[in-house]
Amino acid sequence: CFLVLSCNVILCVFVFQEPGAAVKSLQVEVHSVTVDCTVTSRFAHTVMTSKALNKANISQEIFFEVELPKTAYITNFSMEIENQVYVGEVKEKEKAKKQYDAAVSRGQTAGLVKASGRKMEKFSVSVNIAAQSNVTFTLTYEELLQRKLGHYEIQTRVKPKQLVEEFKIVTNIYEPQGISYVDAHATFLSNELLPLVEKTVTEKKARIYFSPTLEQQRSCAGCEGTLIDGDFIIKYDVNRAKTLGDIQIVNGYFVHFFAPPDLPRVPKNVVFVIDRSGSMSGTKIYQTKEAMLAILKDLHEEDYFGIILFDSSIDPWKDSLIKANKENVTILQFQVSSFSATNINDAVLRAVDLLRQGRSDHIVPEISIDMIILLTDGMPNVGESNLPRIQENVHAAIGGNMSLFCLGFGNDVDYRFLDVMGKQNKGLARRIFEASDATLQLQGFYEEVSSPLLSEVDLRYPDNAVDFITTNHFDQLFNGSEIVVAGRLTDNDLDNFLVEVFAQGVRKGDSRNVDIDEVNSCDFEKLFLVMLSVVYACHSCSKTGSEDEKGNATAKALDMSLLYNFVTPLTSMVVTKPETENGTDSPLVADKLTEGKKNTTRKVFIIILPDRDDALCFNINDKPGTIFNLVKDSTPGILVNGQIIGDKKIPPDGKINTYFWRFGIIHRTLGVRLEVTTRDISIFQDGHRVKLLWSDTASLKGPNVDFLVTKGHSLLVTLRDSVKFLILLHKVWEKHPYHRDYLGFYTLDSHLMTPNVHGLLGQFYHGIEYEVTDLRPGEVPEKPDATMYVKGQELNVTRGWQRDFRRDEKNGENIPCWFIHTNGTGLIDGDATDYIVSGLFKTV
Repeated sequence: CFLVLSCNVILCVFVFQEPGAAVKSLQVEVHSVTVDCTVTSRFAHTVMTSKALNKANISQEIFFEVELPKTAYITNFSMEIENQVYVGEVKEKEKAKKQYDAAVSRGQTAGLVKASGRKMEKFSVSVNIAAQSNVTFTLTYEELLQRKLGHYEIQTRVKPKQLVEEFKIVTNIYEPQGISYVDAHATFLSNELLPLVEKTVTEKKARIYFSPTLEQQRSCAGCEGTLIDGDFIIKYDVNRAKTLGDIQIVNGYFVHFFAPPDLPRVPKNVVFVIDRSGSMSGTKIYQTKEAMLAILKDLHEEDYFGIILFDSSIDPWKDSLIKANKENVTILQFQVSSFSATNINDAVLRAVDLLRQGRSDHIVPEISIDMIILLTDGMPNVGESNLPRIQENVHAAIGGNMSLFCLGFGNDVDYRFLDVMGKQNKGLARRIFEASDATLQLQGFYEEVSSPLLSEVDLRYPDNAVDFITTNHFDQLFNGSEIVVAGRLTDNDLDNFLVEVFAQGVRKGDSRNVDIDEVNSCDFEKLFLVMLSVVYACHSCSKTGSEDEKGNATAKALDMSLLYNFVTPLTSMVVTKPETENGTDSPLVADKLTEGKKNTTRKVFIIILPDRDDALCFNINDKPGTIFNLVKDSTPGILVNGQIIGDKKIPPDGKINTYFWRFGIIHRTLGVRLEVTTRDISIFQDGHRVKLLWSDTASLKGPNVDFLVTKGHSLLVTLRDSVKFLILLHKVWEKHPYHRDYLGFYTLDSHLMTPNVHGLLGQFYHGIEYEVTDLRPGEVPEKPDATMYVKGQELNVTRGWQRDFRRDEKNGENIPCWFIHTNGTGLIDGDATDYIVSGLFKTV
């Protein structure tokens, strides 16, 4: 194993050779390892890059074992071989494996990323490096950091097992609420290495940098061993106002972080159900006793508890729940039985009876929370042993009135069985690994769930401000944790944005304003409206319901995983080098842009000048998420704004192409508001909303405005006694590794606008005076340069061609135009940034 890395990820690499190859011939050298983690508003984007050389005369296969947090998803795996980048494609598991195996059998470099565990905890990444080949591989994953025990944690486990010439871990954190504290430490930091951890913290930003030199990595002078062996951990938290949370908005989306401070804890009634069968003998039972001793001492006096030991028989410690006072909280001296039998069904049902009895006998407080914590290391093999039937029995007995948390000790336990049973009953499952720190693992899990603050939490938002949200009902909120809800806004005007909280533990229907921050990040849409949906869909597969419902949830999860290029339990990501050397038509080959294409964009502005039989063109380049004002005519109240989006992933050259993907159109006089995206079309008029799909042909006629949708590619908006707007949907190949669908915008009958019209396009609707002289050869022979005199300025322009789709909506036509460089500087009034607005329907 020679490489372990990543932000919140554990990565091991093993090299395997063909049978019979001598160990001494292993010649895979790792030159560099870089882990770059950027956290924005709890969203961690991690890119791991490593460069390796196979010096052997045979191909060698490298296997990575990657452990990711449950909320993390691999979104990209690519390899660069001989200056060509090959990008992974997410496919159904069997299809991906077949393609990978075929490439390996040909001795070609290939990669496969798949979930190898029963949960999202483990991934395996296989890389086959051809003989005498260099390879640079990049693995990208994204994650919504989970708040636990009052902080967010970013963990990097580093076990290189060898010296690495360039080793670097960089983490940048940005939190709009402000950062309350940051702590960085590592289990392997000696006095010599400690000063190498550079930590810079300001009000809202933090940067942690760790990059030991080759000599600093050595375990001793002249040794080949390394000191870098252990966990590098960053913990931080944000400032919290005493409100119902913090809402951050960007590009028409919002994210609500709900973790109100100063809530009183709710008393709990907890039954510990502990497996004492023979397989628990030795270290396991000792660690369980040690953990229980610490856990019982941490119970509050208003809590009640019970303990049930089980093997083939069920033995409650007491016949009823008892108060967690000092007299009762003494360590139970239980021993391992001689039985190897495990009766999980009856043990959990007995725990349910204890909690019910506590309620019916009025022993426990009326306002308290009931929970069961099950610890087992084996499979049910006595009593009821059918796993689905056990799940049904437990679910029926609990009836939604208590939570079940399942701890699987070791590798023999059926973790999926426990995971499903936990989710079905307002809880979750966790694997406890057999290691020296198992006692701490048990204690750590208990600390997470031991202080419930709220239960049955519903977060509700104004219907007239929000048109889509992720899951907004949560079974519990524990002390030190956080609830996250995301959604899409119908309007960015949030002056009266009220959040209602319905929960047990606060007065019903608590309604307050929340703190609102504008965030400059293009990742929110992808993370919170896609990734969370994938998480929800995948989790739905394991919850209760009919087989048809589970099948539909699984199909939905698969569709979303394929659509958004996520590696989930249902998919794998495969990358192979095409059989042909050019391979330019292969769907797995990234578009390696040439120098002439690096600034390619899908938002070229074309200004048609009919009176001169000519056209002017210019690009506006800005970061994804930016919204530009295109047309503004205050007299009739016409407003058109457009928002840009970037490529799906960062291309190899690092230059992101941008496209228009959303337009907002308002005609205030006619009372019409229109939102057009690459997904759908929403029309707001007279307090009503009509939604149209690009997949249909539709026609709507009204007294003030007409809409005509031509299936799959155009929308014509005709405003009464005014202009027509033509919006075209440009579809790209669905599985293109980088490019997205985009929109084109054209104004017909623009002369009908008033003289006051302005905007990036509107300022040209009544023509522009210019002269072009000094025609001369340009960088490209067929594209000559010239000098343009316009608005008292002298500009260098280039004669080129652009596609105009006004007349031929499907194919377009090539028209000549003068291209103005540097964001239209000198042609447009002011600077391009003067046209940036804060919202899709805003003027400033």
